[in-house]
Amino acid sequence: MNTAVLRTEFRLFRREPGAVFWIFLFPTLLLVVLGSIPSFREADKSLGGLRPVDAYAPIAVLIALIMAGVQSLPQALTGHRERGVLRRMRLTPVRPSALLTAQMAVQGGVALGSALLALAVGRLAFGVKLPGQPAGYLLALLLAVAAALALGAVVSAVSRTTKVAGAIGTAVFFPMMFCAGVWLPVQEMPHTLARVVGLTPFGAAARALNEAAAGDWPGWGHLGVLAAWTVLLTAGAARWFRWE
Repeated sequence: MNTAVLRTEFRLFRREPGAVFWIFLFPTLLLVVLGSIPSFREADKSLGGLRPVDAYAPIAVLIALIMAGVQSLPQALTGHRERGVLRRMRLTPVRPSALLTAQMAVQGGVALGSALLALAVGRLAFGVKLPGQPAGYLLALLLAVAAALALGAVVSAVSRTTKVAGAIGTAVFFPMMFCAGVWLPVQEMPHTLARVVGLTPFGAAARALNEAAAGDWPGWGHLGVLAAWTVLLTAGAARWFRWE
């Protein structure tokens, strides 16, 4: 990866206050708002004895990934394509693939930073336990990041303009938020619905993160779903992506 391209893309990202807020700050702020509700700090039998604030900690992590993958990344890449940046880069020693790699590194890095911030604030402010299986949690988190970025690459590949990227990203955003458990935690979903949601990338990620947070190794089935989606989405993005 060209470090100059990476630094440039990171500076451009910092100049977008909306992206900084929604990816890096909003998930933690949402966790703070929910944790400030007294009933969310009491154990809930429907959540297996967890407090709602405990259940929403992994969800806050996933919100950052969804924001980065299906909202920020497609807008940035299609914007570069629309302005002819990718076409002009072909005339320089720096390949357009370096920009794509840099964008993924920036978006993925900020999303991971947001995840760490949410976990730290949850622990310090509301006593949310840190993941009982840290290695499994990290593996599930990295696979979820890869799946989110691959999904964003597909949205970028099929979008010719930033307006189209925004429309497609929004259409994908809300179903993925539901699958992550934003409106109804996976633990509270009916059995059949939970099984269907578990076949989606963020549904599988939610299950894997919940298991690792509880101290168990994430189910290989959930990790396999994440890996399979990453491979399929990456292949689709590579097939459909156009530099111009």
